[in-house]
Amino acid sequence: MFHKILIANRGEIAVRIIRACKELAIKTVAVYSDADRESLHVKLADEAICIGPAKSKDSYLNVSSIISAAEVTDAEAIHPGYGFLAENAEFAEICENCGIKFIGPSSNSMRLMGNKIQAKKEVERLKVSVLPWSNAGIKDEKDAVDIARRIGFPVIIKAAAGGGGRGMKLVHTAASFGNAFHTAKNEAQAAFGNGDVYIEKYCEAPRHIEIQIMADKYGNVIYLGERDCSIQRRHQKILEEAPSPVLDERLRRSMGESAIKIARAISYSNVGTVEFLLDKNMRYYFMEMNTRVQVEHPVTEMITGIDIIKEQVRLSTGERMRFKQKHIRLNGHAIECRINAEDPVTFVPCPGKITSLHMPGGPGVRIDSAISCGYTVPPHYDSLLAKLVVYGESRGEAIARMTMALDEMEIEGVKTNIPLHRKIMKDHDFIRGKVDINYLSRFA
Repeated sequence: MFHKILIANRGEIAVRIIRACKELAIKTVAVYSDADRESLHVKLADEAICIGPAKSKDSYLNVSSIISAAEVTDAEAIHPGYGFLAENAEFAEICENCGIKFIGPSSNSMRLMGNKIQAKKEVERLKVSVLPWSNAGIKDEKDAVDIARRIGFPVIIKAAAGGGGRGMKLVHTAASFGNAFHTAKNEAQAAFGNGDVYIEKYCEAPRHIEIQIMADKYGNVIYLGERDCSIQRRHQKILEEAPSPVLDERLRRSMGESAIKIARAISYSNVGTVEFLLDKNMRYYFMEMNTRVQVEHPVTEMITGIDIIKEQVRLSTGERMRFKQKHIRLNGHAIECRINAEDPVTFVPCPGKITSLHMPGGPGVRIDSAISCGYTVPPHYDSLLAKLVVYGESRGEAIARMTMALDEMEIEGVKTNIPLHRKIMKDHDFIRGKVDINYLSRFA
């Protein structure tokens, strides 16, 4: 087991990792920007080092500063959390070359799955379903329009190195294609340093279903059920639940086995998530693989009883998997609401000082957060304030518990999306489980 781990992240995920390390008797090193000097993860870690100014590119994305911090503190491993450098294959490779263990998959696995074009080609080779697509990156607008016509409108233009909805444009007609194509390429270049895009058939009103996998270095791979992440704004998730209210055991097994097949084909180790679109006819299509821990991992932990962060650490030391597929049982139902500092209608971020705070509690209620009364939400990072997670023996009980927890939760001084989550919990379509990725666009 490691003696000391550096957490190359901030906010709630840094706090989550520090707590897991404490349970494993591992010392921790926090890194922080000038804006996060008084943050909770800095106070909870055994050591803390400032790695630069507030802007992410000068701190949490500053590879040389993070590596230097690991070296001067004698940290044997780095946990990247999610976001920032978590899926940066070059960073993982630098860690490997410096003799520092990267808590995640190999840089080779990350590189293959990080490029969506390469990933789709690999998945097609494995006979896992994908939506009709361009079969390559597209650079020329004329070729792109011809391919879009062949696939059939509507199509969606996606960034090869993308994620989080950036570099993604939905196009309904050939007349509107050119502007969307160039906008997507420019957004992709600005966001990822890679302007390559591809074209994919648009799946009308699908659900977004992801399969949590776990793998060791000895070829053992299991899946921990699924998460339904269909409720999104601007292609970014705001509410997740596990299990999905529409999957039966046959479909769950089929999707899980497809995810395992993909992981084995690329010699994947550690934890990861294979994401699928599920259409109205209950056919699923590979979308992408996230080679890191997900924001929404707590709902899987709640229904399986497995601490995913601690398993990440164990697997990174070279331990064999502690579980077999037959050991995995999904019990009850869990829901996670992402509480963001943003306008609940326009979704515009709302940084500022939290002047009053009350967190809910009670049986089956979990809060993953790094905020406190008096905390100033900085404008430089993601707007996530807290993850409110509930567990119930049934989906109905989980919804009732989440409704109660949201009613108890109070955050003043900044706008939050708590009112939106309260409305969702009372919505008839949500209660019946009748949602898809366009749910919020129809929601009033």
